[in-house]
Amino acid sequence: MQPDTNYHPSGTLFVLSGPSGVGKNTVLRRAAERVRNLQISVSATTRKPRRGERHGVSYIYVSPETFAEMRDAGDFLEYAEVHDASYGTPAAPVREWLDAGQDVVLEIDVQGAMQVREHYPDLILVFLAPPSWEELATRLRRRDTETEEKIARRLANARQEMARIGEYHYLIINDQLADAVERFCAIVTAERCRPARQNLRGLLGEDRDG
Repeated sequence: MQPDTNYHPSGTLFVLSGPSGVGKNTVLRRAAERVRNLQISVSATTRKPRRGERHGVSYIYVSPETFAEMRDAGDFLEYAEVHDASYGTPAAPVREWLDAGQDVVLEIDVQGAMQVREHYPDLILVFLAPPSWEELATRLRRRDTETEEKIARRLANARQEMARIGEYHYLIINDQLADAVERFCAIVTAERCRPARQNLRGLLGEDRDG
């Protein structure tokens, strides 16, 4: 029997959630530099770019009208209203990466994560938490992009998100950035080592003639 050259295991879908300001984007960018074949999904949003953010890299920035058209066309894997803005995960690239055997990470909030779980029940949920509420508030203020009223709203939402940590498979405390990145990379590596996520056909001799 000839080897099935078109065979590949499907990729693993990871979700990274956590309160605004906890450092999700930074952890993912550094993890992507260390882990091969790890695709980071870029969400679409109606909010305005912050200082230093780039279209197509940080987010795909669209108008509310365009977002509504994409939503109605079924272009999103999940979508939600968060902090007076709309966010959605474009479905096509995620499905293409997974079908090609690539691992994909979605950086989305808790409600979005639960929507995606309905479509991909074997996804891996990772929650990134701050070392303390005081530190989270400090990080939000350090961004210098929002009023105290908006920061208070983000902190209130953070409490609601933190209450759902028990629904996640892994918890990382982002106290030291290097340690948080190391732990996230370790989670990806551990999940890749599961037998169910590997190509065992060649290992078991099923691709050999006779």
